Amino acid sequence: MSETGPDAQSATADREVVISHVIDAPRELVFEAFTEVRHLSRWWGPEGFTTTTRSFEFLVGGVWDFVMHGPDGTDYQEWITWTEIVPPERITLLHGEHRDDPNAFASILAFAPDGAATRVEMRTIFPTRQLRDEAVEKYHAIEGGRQTLSNLAAYVTEIVRKGAED
Repeated sequence: MSETGPDAQSATADREVVISHVIDAPRELVFEAFTEVRHLSRWWGPEGFTTTTRSFEFLVGGVWDFVMHGPDGTDYQEWITWTEIVPPERITLLHGEHRDDPNAFASILAFAPDGAATRVEMRTIFPTRQLRDEAVEKYHAIEGGRQTLSNLAAYVTEIVRKGAED
């Protein structure tokens, strides 16, 4: 049985949120949009959010320390550490409000070719079902994740479009 088979996923299925989006851009470019802060700060987060980076180091064990600014003026302290990087296929990270956050969640981002496009799958695994349910109900995690991947798609397709014009 493979790691992605039904038996492996059943252990965490009640704690997961899975979102995917097909982006009309090459996989290497879509992957790169996650690896450089100059890209991330342009598209990260749901609609209306902006990001201020305090520190960024994209390597296994490296940290992205940042603040997300909500459209209502609320600031959200955010902290990500990269736990696995397999260019241009997969990024695994731990995301919380700060280092050692007991409620931090893991996300696995998979980048797969889909013809000339790229399918991005974001699988988020919460420590408990209750934390997953709270993220979905209180923080609108599914819609926010969809908007984030949509923002990524708009950002990289604009890069492709501008490149075609040069």
